[in-house]
Amino acid sequence: MDPHHDTAAAILPLVGGAGNVQAVAHCMTRLRLTLHDRTLVRDDALRALPAVLGVVEDDTYQIVLGPGRVTHVTQAFEALLAEEAHRTTATTLAAHGTALRQAQKTKNATPLKLLLRRIANVFVPLIPALIGCGIIAGLNGLLINSGALPGVVPALAAIASGFMSLIAVFVGYNTAKEFGGTPVLGGAVAAVIVFPGVAKIEAFGHPLVPGQGGVLGALAAALLAVQVEKWCRRRVPEALDVLVTPTLTVLVSGLATLYGLMYVAGEVSRAIGSFANRLLDTGGAPAGLVLGGLFLPLVMLGLHQALIPIHATLIEQQGHTVLLPILAMAGAGQVGAALAVYARLPRNPSIRRTIRSALPPGLLGVGEPLIYGVSLPLGRPFVTACAGGAAGGAFVGLFHQLGTSFGATAIGPSGWALFPLLNGSAGLLTTTALYAGGLLTGYATGFLATYFFGFTPQMLSDLNPAAPTNPTPDPDEQQPVRA
Repeated sequence: MDPHHDTAAAILPLVGGAGNVQAVAHCMTRLRLTLHDRTLVRDDALRALPAVLGVVEDDTYQIVLGPGRVTHVTQAFEALLAEEAHRTTATTLAAHGTALRQAQKTKNATPLKLLLRRIANVFVPLIPALIGCGIIAGLNGLLINSGALPGVVPALAAIASGFMSLIAVFVGYNTAKEFGGTPVLGGAVAAVIVFPGVAKIEAFGHPLVPGQGGVLGALAAALLAVQVEKWCRRRVPEALDVLVTPTLTVLVSGLATLYGLMYVAGEVSRAIGSFANRLLDTGGAPAGLVLGGLFLPLVMLGLHQALIPIHATLIEQQGHTVLLPILAMAGAGQVGAALAVYARLPRNPSIRRTIRSALPPGLLGVGEPLIYGVSLPLGRPFVTACAGGAAGGAFVGLFHQLGTSFGATAIGPSGWALFPLLNGSAGLLTTTALYAGGLLTGYATGFLATYFFGFTPQMLSDLNPAAPTNPTPDPDEQQPVRA
């Protein structure tokens, strides 16, 4: 039997069956379901499934499964829905709770949070390419420094840099798609930003530079293109729409991009880079403490993805983002906290089993399984995990202030997975050692804070049931931790 199919089959009836599922998607760790009727979901039964590490209710209903597993379970889940579709008519699905569907979309949805999620949706599909190209860039850097395989270096440089040189086009395409425009028109307008010929154009008394404004300029250009396209769709006669609408969309948005948006976005991008460097150069440990300590709550709310445009801007400007290694310390605090929970609850096989399952992805920087499966449900350990992240962030921030600056050449991974993506001013060995020191600080502080302050006496009593007179060994406790 396929365990992923079994997991999907177990989840489906607990979310109200196929008729209650409107849309299916997934991110790195979560199966995201848009449901017709939220009241049909059996939360407790879902949390009790061995493969489920937690559930989150946001604009979609999110089931935390962990990296890798979520992809296979989603595929099996979609296959089950397809099979059920042969037994359920489209009319039945459409008639099932239209009013409730609209209420679900607007529940707990402020304009700011919706905007941040939509911007995140623009960049999340780009993360696999950013990771792959970033690792290749790091490998190429090693070859350059060692002098090995000189014939391969130009090829790796082309592979690593090709995507980044055209990232504005992908951002424009995804932006138009996300905000209701024609994707290729968004990409066409954003392509103006990276066209070499813009160097012959002046805006605000200064010649433009190809790539000026970067991903922020592409985002703004595509948003404008969407608005122009929608305006044209409403006013241009249908007989002329196929010719007039795309022409006006590209022309109006392109001119606005060349003579306004590129320059403004370029200034904003430079301001972001200057602020990030100045923050760490002058703020040092205090800045790192705040950034590392507050990142877990952002992950919990799903708003951490709104930082992706800032990371991408820093990578475009400086070759790496100095913020990511500091923010990654939040995951280190989470790992330390989880280890302390494991140590403090020796007679709670359920929580210990969850920790053993969620710890390997946690070490690789995927914190949601530990957050939703361990620390957040317990309460106090979530706070002490934030303390661990703050300590690790302060460690890394201190060395930035002392003059040893480093960052990540791509976004997406953290934890141990970030080592191949590190780049800094002091060389690979020093950069690696400092990042490892930050992780160890986060682990240790998260562990100690949780061990001594993460539980009240009542919590320990409730979560550590008295051992039976003749205890039966838990077979799971005999198994080694799987990495």
